[in-house]
Amino acid sequence: MKSLLSVLTLLLKAALLSAQVTFRVVSLPSNTPANASLFIAGSFNGWDENSPSHQLNTFINGDPSITLPLSGSITCKFTRGSWTAVEGNANGGFLPDRQYTVAPLDTIEVSILSWEDLGGNSSGGTALPSVSVLSESFFMPQLNRNRRIWICLPTDYATQPTKRYRTVYMHDGQNLFNNALAFAGEWGIDEAMRDLQLNGDPGAIVIGIENGGATRIAEYTPWSNPQYGGGDGEAYTDFIRNTLKPYIDANYRTKPEATHTAIAGSSLGGLISLYAAAKYPETFGKAGLFSPAFWINRDSLQMWLSNQNLPASLRVYFVAGTTESSSMMNDINQVRNTLVASGVPNANLRVLGEADGAHSEWFWRREFPDAYLWLFAEATSFEATAVSGFQAFPNPADSGLSLCSTGSPDFVYSVSSIDGRNVISLQKAQQCANIDVSLWSPGVYLIWVGQTGSELRPLRVVKP
Repeated sequence: MKSLLSVLTLLLKAALLSAQVTFRVVSLPSNTPANASLFIAGSFNGWDENSPSHQLNTFINGDPSITLPLSGSITCKFTRGSWTAVEGNANGGFLPDRQYTVAPLDTIEVSILSWEDLGGNSSGGTALPSVSVLSESFFMPQLNRNRRIWICLPTDYATQPTKRYRTVYMHDGQNLFNNALAFAGEWGIDEAMRDLQLNGDPGAIVIGIENGGATRIAEYTPWSNPQYGGGDGEAYTDFIRNTLKPYIDANYRTKPEATHTAIAGSSLGGLISLYAAAKYPETFGKAGLFSPAFWINRDSLQMWLSNQNLPASLRVYFVAGTTESSSMMNDINQVRNTLVASGVPNANLRVLGEADGAHSEWFWRREFPDAYLWLFAEATSFEATAVSGFQAFPNPADSGLSLCSTGSPDFVYSVSSIDGRNVISLQKAQQCANIDVSLWSPGVYLIWVGQTGSELRPLRVVKP
């Protein structure tokens, strides 16, 4: 009996150890009092603002830290021992509760922007003039919700009125541009895009979709998790593809084709970005996955991906810290292998593990420019009305158009709207196909054309 109890005790200790999560405060406001005591209060301790067992009294390279037995979804804030001395936003004002989905052995690096009782940054934020709120309350019909949407335009958007641009759709929009709104530090996407353009990049329009707070887990998970719930990811993805992207393409000078369209996010945002790109590769040709939280839907994701027939043109960039969690890199490599088996070539998949990486905005901010450059390294324009060996005319076409092969007479084609909806299923043709467009709604359409058995390429046509 004693032997059995000893074994059970060891197993319990091992389970508790494996569930530990570390919070490390890497940045404090300059006006933090010397020798201040820091505490973490949250859903896991009854929001006790000065619990002795939740004081950050260990240090990692001089940074106040605490390790707690946590997993799953939590909300929390940091205090100096009192709710009158709670952390604030960059202006010293109210900061919403921090929300994390933590996995065993995570290390979360935290930047505290201000203390409410001591004030903060009076600049009002860090967003550049290129950033604005597209809508304070953009309706999401697939979810019957509204959401604030941000847009960051290229630096030359106003001075180059005929130029069209790539588009990057990103989740957790409140964390992308402005430190005054970010709950754990900003990515600095506006500064990164400005610097990239100064170094010769053609620029991109970045769309930031704010998360829904309490609905974040649901919207960023394609399947429900038995413990944490969720499962609204398909509807959220359909909102981006079928509602938001058509609006952006209609109102801004985008290059709407998949080869010029990326979707990116971190943690659960990485999971939903991969799902979107794999479900709609004709819409999102590239996905940037920063510390993706595959664990919450691990089995469902792998099974679903293994049944997808993905195009060879899809490009996916994975980056994470090698010590973020015990399963992070293993999950990434398993997903990568499944993507290869589903048709994505090795050359279009990049996995990067960084020894100093962390589940934190500062890390994702650092890694974003390299991910962006790699994802768009081979992007080409399909704005012309001809793909090698094929022509579509007239363009624009009001009633009918001809699609003709200038090489081999036999070919196949299909047609989709610019937001990815099927208009004409795959058809066979010889030399020329006459396509009736008289009943099409005005807009931009893609004719996917190629020789039988080859990859289809898009011709961009307009119905006035």
